[in-house]
Amino acid sequence: MTRPVYSFRPNLKNPEHQKAWEKFQCVPEGQKNQYLVQAILEKEDRKWMEEIIQKTIKESVRELNICGGAEQIGTDPPAGDIPDQMMDFLSQMENM
Repeated sequence: MTRPVYSFRPNLKNPEHQKAWEKFQCVPEGQKNQYLVQAILEKEDRKWMEEIIQKTIKESVRELNICGGAEQIGTDPPAGDIPDQMMDFLSQMENM
């Protein structure tokens, strides 16, 4: 079985591509494959963790509603929705 090959061709006019290329150039030769593998897997791990955090927040919001937290202040957020502020916070964490 032959090894698959992938060619990475960043668009250096795109600031994200430029930044990624600069970081990739700092990776020592012989470690670039492992670097890419690790980056891809870490991205998937962050996605999984985000889903767990979102689920936990939704459950906490539901529990607060059951205990009367939302009714006491006169607002009742739609069930299952995550407040925009929390989504902004999670988005910022993803970019770290």
